[in-house]
Amino acid sequence: MKGFTDEPNYIVELLEGGTTLKDVIDNHIYEQALAEKNAFVVANLGALMQQHVLWQSMLPMVRPFYPVKYNSSPAVIEVLAALGVGFVCSNKAEISLVLNHDVPPENIILSGVCKQLSHIKHATKNGINYLVCDNEAELCKIARAHPNAKLLLQLSTEAQTEEASMAFGCSLKSCRHLLETSKELGVDVVGVMFQVPASCRDPQVYTHALSDARCVFDMGAEIGFNMEILDIGGGFSGSEFQLKQIHAAIRPLLEAYFPVMSGVRVIAEPGTFYVSSSFTLVVNVIGKKVAAGSLHVETKDLTPSDEPEFLYYLNDGVYGSFMGKLLGNTIPSPKVHKMSLAADEPMFPSSLWGPSCDALDQVVEHCLLPELTVGDWLIFNNMGASGQEESAAINNSDKPPVYYTISTDDW
Repeated sequence: MKGFTDEPNYIVELLEGGTTLKDVIDNHIYEQALAEKNAFVVANLGALMQQHVLWQSMLPMVRPFYPVKYNSSPAVIEVLAALGVGFVCSNKAEISLVLNHDVPPENIILSGVCKQLSHIKHATKNGINYLVCDNEAELCKIARAHPNAKLLLQLSTEAQTEEASMAFGCSLKSCRHLLETSKELGVDVVGVMFQVPASCRDPQVYTHALSDARCVFDMGAEIGFNMEILDIGGGFSGSEFQLKQIHAAIRPLLEAYFPVMSGVRVIAEPGTFYVSSSFTLVVNVIGKKVAAGSLHVETKDLTPSDEPEFLYYLNDGVYGSFMGKLLGNTIPSPKVHKMSLAADEPMFPSSLWGPSCDALDQVVEHCLLPELTVGDWLIFNNMGASGQEESAAINNSDKPPVYYTISTDDW
């Protein structure tokens, strides 16, 4: 393995000679076992590239714009910028981060339907003209602060409305009023965007969303706008199967409503899709309890009716790398590191908790694990979009180090 400095803030380790990600994790666990047994993250930048190749092969007609809020790691931004991906930013800090990686302003969208005035002015100053809007108050604010703005009207979708108590996006009825008001205020409207939640299991929801988007394009043309951008949002889980489902659902609709000859550019906002599988979090068990109702039970000579339930405390929690749990994300069940399990190894109901002793600091409510001891290591895969970057806002000193890797084949 070789390490080479890629930027002053991080090093990328080049994996040679058949070295795998598992080998890297094993080495860092060994190092931590001799030190303080701190949590750490291993990032596979090759997986990031592989997801980009998958996207291009499945949805070549849709250009990806990566929402920085999912993972603002400088390495992720640099790799995606080099691959020609656009970016969706939600604040000044994200805009500055992306601009520092030489991304052209025309490849950046300022998202959010309730933006701070200072963020709009920052976009104006840096020539970022694409902004999202879904209400008249936001429209008036943009008109005052950003005379060169090019708006994407955000439509609400059925799936989004059903899932959220406060759904963002305007109704089809409201769009004409927003278009007419934009015309009066002299603000250009260049496109439409919508969001389908990743939790939505019915790809047919795109049928209604794309039909509504076509209606808005037609209304815009009547009022005098040259609509040229369609943003089909995020909602891409990262699996190839789901991507195939969405492709099958939207391809005939795009050909019918927004054919290539129309000149409409179709974009999307895959966040989880890109980064989830690229990051692996490794944590240490620092405490163990038997659930109150199981205190009288010994772990030997158990019957199915009296199995104990174990509570394990980890050296990282929802106020750190698992912050995504507080945002509604599902945390995947972990794997136990280097435990050779016999075929009849008993598995016990378990719950996993962070180190704060706070009732909210529950990482995983229920999973089945062999009985662990303090000092064991757990490995959480697919953690790239679960909140490692956001944890810095609470306590940067406790943020786990990230070890970036890439194989010689991917490099």
